[in-house]
Amino acid sequence: MNPKDYLEKTAKESITTKEAFLKEYGPAIIQAAEMIGTCINKGGKVLVMGNGGSAADAQHMAAEMVGNMLVKRRPLAAIALTTDTSNLTAIGNDFGYELVFVKQIEALAKEGDVVIGITTSGKSKNILAGAECARKLGCKVIGLTGGSGGLLKPLCDVFLCVSLGANSSRIQESHIFAVHSLVDLTDRFFLEASAKG
Repeated sequence: MNPKDYLEKTAKESITTKEAFLKEYGPAIIQAAEMIGTCINKGGKVLVMGNGGSAADAQHMAAEMVGNMLVKRRPLAAIALTTDTSNLTAIGNDFGYELVFVKQIEALAKEGDVVIGITTSGKSKNILAGAECARKLGCKVIGLTGGSGGLLKPLCDVFLCVSLGANSSRIQESHIFAVHSLVDLTDRFFLEASAKG
């Protein structure tokens, strides 16, 4: 296979994967956006966690909420739990990497907040531990994963799985679509006037 054919093949895989994800989980994406809007309208916040490329997606989502994406409105309360290197390294060193998100959720989350866990496999121990912690605190949990979904589904109020994703690249391409859609739908349809600024 030459580079051009390979590129076309991967592009088609990406499109097919996204189409299947939208068909299977479109209603759940809308449900998750409404959940985020309800949280923000009540003065709550969104906490987002992930590892590697999913950590970048977590930061991307928080940035779109605190700044503006497509709709001009006031900044929304969102924090990526992947950005504070002192917290990450201190918690990882003192308590173990499995607890890097748990400790931050315990410190920052309150009942009614939304915690979003992004993991392409659904098996990341620190994401699963963070989701369990969030549920104990009375937070709503949204999970973004792929393939079989791993162990994340039972811990989620809303579960979004890129089931056709055969590798992290295809899954993450659909995750960024989900992130953009969650913010855009929240902004357009689920924020009260006071939250729009």
